[in-house]
Amino acid sequence: MGYFRELIQQDRDERKKKSFEGTFLDYLEIIKQEPSIAMLAHERMYRTIIEEGEEVINTVEYPRLRRIYGNDVIKKYKFFKKDFFGIDKILMKIVSYFNTAAMKGEEARQVLYLVGPVGAGKSSIIETLKKGLETSDPIYALKGCPMREEPLHLVPNHLRNKFEEVLNIKIEGDLCPVCRYRLINEYDGEFERFPVETVDFSIRSRKGIGVVPPVDPNNQDTSVLIGSVDISKLDLYPEDDPRILSLNGAFNVGNRGIVEFIEVFKNEVEYLHTMITATQEKSIPSPGKSSMIYFDGIILAHSNEAEWNKFKSDHTNEAILDRIVKIEVPYCLELREEIKIYRKILNKSNFTVHIAPHTIEVASMFAILTRLAPSNKANPLTKLKLYNGEEIVEKGTTKKIDILELREEVQREGMTGISPRFIMKALDQAIAESEDNCINPISILEVLVKAVKELSISEDLKKQYLNFLQNIIKKEYNRILENEVTKAFIHGYKEQAEDLFNNYLDHAEAYINKTKLKDSSTGEELEPDEEFLRSIEEQINIISTAAKGFRQDVTSYMFYIIRNGGMIDYTCYQPLKEAIEKKLTTSVRSLSRVITQTKVRDKEQREKYDAMVEEMKRNGYCEHCCNVVLKYSANNLWKD
Repeated sequence: MGYFRELIQQDRDERKKKSFEGTFLDYLEIIKQEPSIAMLAHERMYRTIIEEGEEVINTVEYPRLRRIYGNDVIKKYKFFKKDFFGIDKILMKIVSYFNTAAMKGEEARQVLYLVGPVGAGKSSIIETLKKGLETSDPIYALKGCPMREEPLHLVPNHLRNKFEEVLNIKIEGDLCPVCRYRLINEYDGEFERFPVETVDFSIRSRKGIGVVPPVDPNNQDTSVLIGSVDISKLDLYPEDDPRILSLNGAFNVGNRGIVEFIEVFKNEVEYLHTMITATQEKSIPSPGKSSMIYFDGIILAHSNEAEWNKFKSDHTNEAILDRIVKIEVPYCLELREEIKIYRKILNKSNFTVHIAPHTIEVASMFAILTRLAPSNKANPLTKLKLYNGEEIVEKGTTKKIDILELREEVQREGMTGISPRFIMKALDQAIAESEDNCINPISILEVLVKAVKELSISEDLKKQYLNFLQNIIKKEYNRILENEVTKAFIHGYKEQAEDLFNNYLDHAEAYINKTKLKDSSTGEELEPDEEFLRSIEEQINIISTAAKGFRQDVTSYMFYIIRNGGMIDYTCYQPLKEAIEKKLTTSVRSLSRVITQTKVRDKEQREKYDAMVEEMKRNGYCEHCCNVVLKYSANNLWKD
């Protein structure tokens, strides 16, 4: 009880510290000390994002990221880090919008519009922005104002220059009709006496955050946007009296915060005209016969691409199109980041099922393959690996395919394909159908095949998707599993790989420099062992005439790493890494085959089999999925 009481009291004390209630004069003293309190909506949002911190990644220092992004500098914002993966450049564009808008550039008078396929994250991005605003510090506002407006609006125009000079700020905006009436009739025009209070942001309470869902085109009532006239008060006050106004529309409650338009182009164009004045003139109509009302807020909108194309094709919509900053939000195309999406969603669920290694990976591979455009420069799987920052090795050398050229082939890649929701439904179904509280790559592939067959898509597209699952991904999983089972069988795999690497490096260096090696045990000087070198190189099909060049490349690369203060190991140089791994797996493949396929094992085989199972368990398998993949291996791998 004591802990909870203390927690509640601490929160209450902190809220009291941030709360304020006083007169406009009191507020002026506060703002004189801290002028940034009067910042406009876009700057407040920008600071909310930036204050959580950012990580600037120079891709030159990260080979994998350099392969994906070239020499671009990538910024990762902690504000978005927990929820968004694989769209860093899109998030950079969004933050850039708020940055220029915060400096009162043209973007401050434009709508931020997100367009993209279903499930790409448009709504989630906007939801994160709203939640960020909700957790930001309270703002100062005129007490009782339906627009929660900035108190500096009280300053008469003829005094603003002097106030601006003393306070070192620019005063923008005018009093709403309600506060103007109150100033004259309740405070005799003595604006310094007008009460000021702090108010916070709330999505549920509609404080500083307004939401506009698509409305019936036959009944588009603008009161949803700008409020209405309270008919019950028309008998008490004249038609032009501000006291009859109910300023509870989305633009009223979203003033100084955010107004979100959901599926914005499902509304008729006439309904969106309020958006034009709100952006360009920073004012909105008031209901009835009152004057225009100053508006300072962020207008966020989103829709799918079909609605955007339909709206854009009508030339009569140019006035609105000219006031839109359009940012495309595609699906993630980076395998490593796509995997993180599903892990995040699964971690938020109550599932306790065990997930075997590579299960989410094969599902993610399918999602990305459906999103990639075909290319003459690379097959689908190669393209997937390149977009994941992997080096592609063919015939002993790294295959040089320019990722920028691949992207230039299709300018808007990632705007079609399977959504993360489809993959999550498949994972959910696999989990629901699992009898042993465990799912594995084999079961998820079966579920995905069934789900694709039930999709309402063209037969050609369905055939393509099934080919991804039953051919491309299955073969790739077999390759991954073969390496994994074999590595589990080889005890001390990494140590053996490092030994092979060090031996290769010693002999290759001696060969290139035409020197001899000294035996560490006998002190005897030996010639470089070309037979040993060839046994490694032939694993990646390096012919004898190319061997010298390959050895030269390896030794030069290693010296380059050492000179730059790096550490070397067998994974440093991708072609040599692949050669070493193939050398190790080839040497035990026949034995590995016996171990996995033999039903009746002698004592020695049983011990080795049990040791392999234990190693696989250490690598993330449980008893059930280990048994499943080993049986699968016996039936599908190492077939002569």
